[in-house]
Amino acid sequence: MAIHHKYADYKSSKVAWIGEVPLTWQVRRLKDLGRLFGGSGFPHELQNVQGEEFYFYKVGDLNQSKDGKTLLSSPHTISRETARQLRAVVIPKETVVYAKIGAALLLNRRRVTTAECCIDNNMTAYVPDQKRVAPDWAFYWLSAIDFGEHVNPGAIPSLSEGYQSILPIPVPPLDEQNTITRFLDYKTAQIDALIAKKQALLEKLAEKRTALISHSVTKGLDPSVPMKDSGVAWLGEIPMHWGVSKLSYLSESMQTGPFGSQLHAEEYVEGGVPLINPVDIANGQIFDNPKITVGDDVVERLARHKLELGDVVIARRGEMGRAGLVRENNVGWLCGTGSLRARLNQKIMNPEFLLYQFSMKGVVDYLSLQSVGSTMDNLNTTILGGLPVILPPIDEQKTVVSYLRKICDALDAQFEKVSQVISLLQEYRSALITNAVTGKIDVRNFEIPLTAKEPAHA
Repeated sequence: MAIHHKYADYKSSKVAWIGEVPLTWQVRRLKDLGRLFGGSGFPHELQNVQGEEFYFYKVGDLNQSKDGKTLLSSPHTISRETARQLRAVVIPKETVVYAKIGAALLLNRRRVTTAECCIDNNMTAYVPDQKRVAPDWAFYWLSAIDFGEHVNPGAIPSLSEGYQSILPIPVPPLDEQNTITRFLDYKTAQIDALIAKKQALLEKLAEKRTALISHSVTKGLDPSVPMKDSGVAWLGEIPMHWGVSKLSYLSESMQTGPFGSQLHAEEYVEGGVPLINPVDIANGQIFDNPKITVGDDVVERLARHKLELGDVVIARRGEMGRAGLVRENNVGWLCGTGSLRARLNQKIMNPEFLLYQFSMKGVVDYLSLQSVGSTMDNLNTTILGGLPVILPPIDEQKTVVSYLRKICDALDAQFEKVSQVISLLQEYRSALITNAVTGKIDVRNFEIPLTAKEPAHA
């Protein structure tokens, strides 16, 4: 990482998170440097219309950006007349937009518009006064603010325009803003390129892991054994002495998690017995959320939803194929509302062997096609019970599981190392932006190198 110099003289900003700022800088409120606009409600029947004058951006559109700064196109457009009827403000290009409510607010994604547009009522638009603030500079110092530190308390994080308007902002002279922006554009592009390469490596590792699992659980470990048609298109051929069964035939019981009047949100406590929902399942593991637990009285009432060693917990909605194995530390927890539990006959079906099958693309596609629900995929025990499951002899299942543990553990270790590098790069990127826009580093002499081979310097 490059070594950056500091300014010669500093003064107190009188704001804790900003700290000291260069002597020539000022500290102003957000509303002193531009205007804030809230978005408008966007009726469902007006969405997904193409070819009108303005893009109408929804919060989800903030995820789409090639350079991490500018907004891409949206699948939603409206006419000027429709915008007038909705009382939607038509915001100009070079406006910074971001979420003001919900989980998207905490992601700290900021984007700059490239043309006139409208935004929904879950977003805020900040139009900088370009006589005092360069739009790209506004983008970077808004990116440096952690909205999670300022949200209104409550179940849904939110940040009103009134509160945003009084946020303190360090402001250097305009020409200095432009220099810092060029520096950050260049540096963040370098970092983003490195992150993209690492993320591509993660994708390759994940693909390799999936391919190894799919081959092992469908073909076995002995390439010399004769094969036969499995009778299931997406399974293809399997060893001659293997079989295919339905999950319901291999299960002692299958149970959907409690829902409706069986369990109410007000019964949740902290420090009780965990309820396992899809969000608590990752990479075959089951984790607890200390805020989504229940007391002993609820556990007694929901005893049939208790998890036992070797149970497989499967997400019944959202991401199909998400499944986790109940290990010793999970015993006695409860299957949550968004999950199903399969308790296998372990004399004929090894739970870990089944778990590996849930990572296969064919299983995910099958569950998605068979699922019910108009707005979100939903499974039930009938659909899950009909899932075709590969059934080798139990001893071979155990051998395949032992082999895959070693292979997957090695791949997972590589995955974790690369993920740590990505996290460090992201932390460095964030710190670089914060240090530049608060004057902790002096980049006034920065010049973009003449060739890409020359190192950047400040």
